[in-house]
Amino acid sequence: MLPLSPQVFAILSGLIAEHAGIHFDASHLGVFADKVGTRAVEAGFESLLDYYYFLRYDPRGPEELDALIESLVINETYLFRELLPLETMVSGLLVPLVRAGRRPRIWCAACSTGEEPHTVAMLLAEQGILDEVDLVASDISANALERARSGRLARRSIRQEIPSFAQRWVSATEQGTKIHPRLTEAIEWRRINLMDGAAVAALGSFDVILCRNVLIYFADATTRKLLDRLRQSLKPGGTLFVGVSESLLRFGGQLVCEELNGVFLYKKPQ
Repeated sequence: MLPLSPQVFAILSGLIAEHAGIHFDASHLGVFADKVGTRAVEAGFESLLDYYYFLRYDPRGPEELDALIESLVINETYLFRELLPLETMVSGLLVPLVRAGRRPRIWCAACSTGEEPHTVAMLLAEQGILDEVDLVASDISANALERARSGRLARRSIRQEIPSFAQRWVSATEQGTKIHPRLTEAIEWRRINLMDGAAVAALGSFDVILCRNVLIYFADATTRKLLDRLRQSLKPGGTLFVGVSESLLRFGGQLVCEELNGVFLYKKPQ
């Protein structure tokens, strides 16, 4: 492990927060030093200060910074996670829009290895509207997206009994879990850094955005900026879902907290 002074920790962690939004405080010092130090040594550096200057100022820095972020992101996800909000989203919001003649757009932001959008695709297929909805899934990690696009997930992607609606779409293999190709192909996979306002805006507007269990990794100032960005990406009357343990009430803003079938969600006024 390379030595990491408080001063170098501050500038390195600040650079990472600036680039990817991920917040590290003093309680994360040991894990941070281990992961960043390992990556720095792999890149040929013997000093974390030299590594910082390389990341910040060298023309090759952005490419290495992306590699560093790959080593820091936490791909903690699994199929059918917090299922009730997803079921409520599909039956309570998307089905009525389709029946009204609309073609809804959904964005699964920070989708990691794709378990969440695949779960959404199964629910849409169960309702017979998979082909009548645009489903976009994005993540900052190229490695995670490669796994997601393959439809071949790790064994740990299943942590509960497979619901009846999903059984025809999921199969176990020696390598892990395989998703039916029709679902994977119905999803538009995009590599997006949520800190990149232009890239987010280029995705267009959505009826529903899922950004679940993501904000817990950001500092409050970053969260406020991201929430404003997500609000702008919602159509009037659109809905934002966050994780069941996350609350946006302390951030104020222009999204209204509502309850639907026991699920809390955040609406953009018409």
